[in-house]
Amino acid sequence: MVSNLKEVAIGSTCKVVKLHGEGAVKRRIMDMGITKGVEVYVRKVAPLGDPIEVTVRGYELSLRKADAEMIEVELPNASEDTDGAAQ
Repeated sequence: MVSNLKEVAIGSTCKVVKLHGEGAVKRRIMDMGITKGVEVYVRKVAPLGDPIEVTVRGYELSLRKADAEMIEVELPNASEDTDGAAQ
């Protein structure tokens, strides 16, 4: 299942599929270590939903909701469920 990082539940791990956005915004996200293929663990979400605290490459990072929406992710258990159903 593919969605954006903003929609991932607390305590879930997902894999980055694609970064949306252009120019400086996309570059800033990449500079923080969020690139295609990296795993992201959603640690906490603030009471009003902004910011979101994640763990990326072994360090903790806070992202704004607007930035999290630009990060397209895939939940790893979605592909495992389809593999199990096919057997």
